Amino acid sequence: MQPWSRRQALTTVTVAGLAVVAVLVGAVLSLYLTFRPGAAPEQSVAEGVHQAGAVVDGREEIAAAPMLEITPADATGGTPATSLPEQIEIPRPTDSGPARIPTGFPHTPEGAVGQLNAIVGDVVTTMSIPHAHEVYQAWSVPGAPLADQWSMTQNVARFLDSAGIPGQSADGRVQLRATPQAGQVKGSDGPDWVVACVLLTLEATYERSAEVAYGHCERMTWQTDRWVIDQGPAPAVAPSTWAGTDLAVQAGWRTWSWAD
Repeated sequence: MQPWSRRQALTTVTVAGLAVVAVLVGAVLSLYLTFRPGAAPEQSVAEGVHQAGAVVDGREEIAAAPMLEITPADATGGTPATSLPEQIEIPRPTDSGPARIPTGFPHTPEGAVGQLNAIVGDVVTTMSIPHAHEVYQAWSVPGAPLADQWSMTQNVARFLDSAGIPGQSADGRVQLRATPQAGQVKGSDGPDWVVACVLLTLEATYERSAEVAYGHCERMTWQTDRWVIDQGPAPAVAPSTWAGTDLAVQAGWRTWSWAD
């Protein structure tokens, strides 16, 4: 076999490099395609029960109640609010829990919001289906839907697929960051149960960056010494509005503030 000429070698390296760049730029763009409003699975079970007028308890009504409808463009910008949005003060974690998720949040609705942020933020930045399974199994009650049915697991799978990343994990091939921007308590049923919601800015970077807002809600219940994801159909899809906009205020988002 003849050795490659310098031109052949450069051509091969260039083609390979462009392929890598294409995959990772695709990962950046897929961030928007994955987490844009409407990308999450429809909550047909919960909504069907609610819309049919069946007798459901307060928790089902809280979870299924529709939230503000928005467009995909609202996840990337919008008209800044001229008023100052209300703040939600979130306590900081004090420990590390199962699956290396920050924990130690107090037995309060704000503590539930903080714990949800820790769970979702970790799954997003890791972008690994096996890790999403590990997190969900460690942070959900017995009887909750299977991990492969969890919307965050499905989000990870969609990201990897649309980015053209083979396998079940991004494996550091793209830098991902999740920053909490706002939160809200959609509703509660006593001190041990809330529907907590977080609004994150998700950023993917490889030479260039893309950002998109992502809202996510979960049923959260207090078990012994921590907040975990409760069983039951997933809540109605949260509005993924850009933080600090008029729409974010209308959607009930309160600006994130870490407690001192």
